[in-house]
Amino acid sequence: MLDKEHMNKILVDTNVLVYSIDEDSKFHTPSKNILQNPTNVLFTTSKNLSEFLVVLTRGLEVPVTINDALKSMENIVSYFTILYPSQASLNIFKELLLKYRPKGLKIHDFEIISIGLQYGIKSIATKNEDDFKGIAEIEIINF
Repeated sequence: MLDKEHMNKILVDTNVLVYSIDEDSKFHTPSKNILQNPTNVLFTTSKNLSEFLVVLTRGLEVPVTINDALKSMENIVSYFTILYPSQASLNIFKELLLKYRPKGLKIHDFEIISIGLQYGIKSIATKNEDDFKGIAEIEIINF
């Protein structure tokens, strides 16, 4: 087993969560690989879990019931440490907003990053690289 300094602390974005359960997606296997890689220590935020439930229940092709969405969430959360916002993350959030001046929906992404940064996590796994491009405080893991 690897010692903690050789482990990858990774914040996992909502799209990776969704792809990890969508067996029809071409991103399913790469998403599962991230979740099942023993060198990765995985984190996601309470905000990502809310977004995950939104995506599943509004499903454009086949919406999932809230009961089924919650079951899916329970099946994947065992892979993660769930991070919650705090006063410290709110302070980081405000600093990032003032530094980068995002607008609209992009503000959600800065909140997610601020929560991860509060816990010292500086890498995010995502398929939506554009959501986080240009944020110097983080490394994007695109697969």
